[in-house]
Order: sequence, then C-alpha cells, then structure tokens
Amino acid sequence: MAAELQDFDLERSLSVGMVPLVASSQNPRDTLAAYASLYIEQEVKSEGLVRQLGSFARFLEAISFSHGSVLTLTNVARDAAANRKTVEGFVEVLEDLLVSFKVPVFTKRARRVTTSHPKFYFFDAGVFRSLRPRGPLDQPSEIDGAALEGLVAQHLRAWIAYGNEDHQLFYWRTRTGLEVDFVVYGATHFAAIEVKNSDQVRPADLRGLKAFAEEYPECTPWLLYRGAHRLEIDGVRCWPVAQFLAELVPGGWPG
Repeated sequence: MAAELQDFDLERSLSVGMVPLVASSQNPRDTLAAYASLYIEQEVKSEGLVRQLGSFARFLEAISFSHGSVLTLTNVARDAAANRKTVEGFVEVLEDLLVSFKVPVFTKRARRVTTSHPKFYFFDAGVFRSLRPRGPLDQPSEIDGAALEGLVAQHLRAWIAYGNEDHQLFYWRTRTGLEVDFVVYGATHFAAIEVKNSDQVRPADLRGLKAFAEEYPECTPWLLYRGAHRLEIDGVRCWPVAQFLAELVPGGWPG
C-alpha cells in the first residue's frame, strides 16, 4: 500500500506497478515483462492448470481489455478465439493464482435496476500494463484511466485485507448507465468512490455519485482525481488520488 512507502510515487506505480520484485529492480520494465509473461505462464504450466498455453496466452491478451470493466465472458471468448467454457476456466485459474479478482455489483436495498455482471481487475497496475497490447487505435488516456482505477482497486482490497475484513468491495451500475467505480461497505465505513484520470473535476464526473448518494444518503461520496487540491463540491469530497492512497491505512480512513 502507498501508506507503507516513504516515497510513494504515483506515476511510477501506474507505470510499473507495486510488485516488490519489480519495484525494487534496477530494470523494472524488463522485470515486469518477464514476470507477467513468463512467471504467469510458467506457473500455470507447472501447476498443470492449462493444457494449451497458446490458447491461454491469447486469453491473457484478450482479457486485458476487460481490466476495470464489466466482465463479459462471451466477448473475451470471441477475442481469444476460444469457447466460453474454456475462458471461464481460464478466469478461475487467474483467480486461483491471485493474479486477478472480480468486484461484484452493490445491490443492497436497491431501488434502481442494476447490472448483474462483476468487474474484472488484474491484481497490479503494472501487470495490467504489461499484458495490455498497444496499437495505433488505442488511446493512451484509456489505458492510463484503467491503470489508475486498478491501482485504487488494489489499495482498497489491501485495506480490507489488512484489518478491515468486516468490509466488502463492490461497484454500482444501473441498467440506465449510472455508475460508481467502487463502493466500500462495512461496519464502520460506507463510501462511494469514483476515479477520474483528469486534473479537473467536471459536473458530469459527479453524476453517478450524486445518484448513488440520493439512493443511499448514508454513504460518503468521494471523487479521486489527478488534480492538486482537496475540494468539496455538492457534498462530494474531491481529493487528489495520491493523497487519498497515502492516507489509506489499515484500521483508518482518509480525512
């Protein structure tokens, strides 16, 4: 977690991730590439979890596009040229190896109709970047945004694991498209968190949070962004994402 580091560097964490082996390397990008491609595939091979490594490699590339998005196995199967059952098994392999995780939708006391599929994340922003192909049609901001959202996700999961097990991590999305990236729900905290890869807060950025707070007035809405100032806009706490992560400590909460 960022709070455990004396010199947390957001840009570096987004670029090469926070895996200790990679972060401490003299050549983190090379180490990351080897970790993501060789370690994961060799671990899968040694455990005898997958018979066809070629199909698994195509799957890794295909599912990288789902990082930070609602997971639709049919689409991943199509892109990986594999059947849906095979892809479902591959996702379970990643979860068993703790390489990925899914975030379910928040449905408690729901008045609006919500989606049913979970969101998918790799466990580390750097691993996601190393697996995500880049081409002329890819917008760097799209990849950067997914990496930032994943970095927040891995911190929230770590915060829950390190002494806040009575909390759970969700996201919220309605059938009409209203969405909140994360919902932390538990005995002491009920927070709705939206992550934006922007140095400005726009009215549209607050739309999902306002809708969620209207349905759940007990929650505290947060918007994490790339700006430098702590703001409060229409009841939403807008914090620089690096400051929020640095103050997210086991047993405590930012602010």
